[in-house]
Amino acid sequence: MIIVGIDPGSRTTGYGVISLEGNRCRCLEYGAIRPPDVIFPERLRLIHHGLQELLSRHVPEAVVVEQIFHHANVQSALLLGQTRGIVILAAAQAGVPLAEYSALQIKKAVVGYGKADKKQVQLMVSKLLNLKEKPQPLDASDALAMALCHAFSKARYQHTPLRAGCRP
Repeated sequence: MIIVGIDPGSRTTGYGVISLEGNRCRCLEYGAIRPPDVIFPERLRLIHHGLQELLSRHVPEAVVVEQIFHHANVQSALLLGQTRGIVILAAAQAGVPLAEYSALQIKKAVVGYGKADKKQVQLMVSKLLNLKEKPQPLDASDALAMALCHAFSKARYQHTPLRAGCRP
């Protein structure tokens, strides 16, 4: 099973692609889509195009995003919501089911602590996927964490114990 985690942002949209093969997880790709500093609708178009390419390259069985959370800055929340909509659209156009988890669920699944910071998530993602380096940028490690959370959820549902390289 190929799972794509996406951490939407209008400046940086992180992504992480993993495969769940039996009881093992493997990192296939991670990175970020960083559109140039152009008008917002054009940034959305470029993010959408990048996501379409990513989804057609990997043909995932699930796309994972973080559930909407309360945001203190209304303007930032609106921009994030619009970018998140682009992610949902790209998944729907590719015919890929969407899964959503709260930040607390993702952090608890990957780190074991729901209030872990981004650096702790990054470190655990690199350990769980046996990566030689910590994934950069942090948006990419967050996206990998989302994909891992979904993999752990699927493994629990199927009662499959995961081995080294991927564990709940």
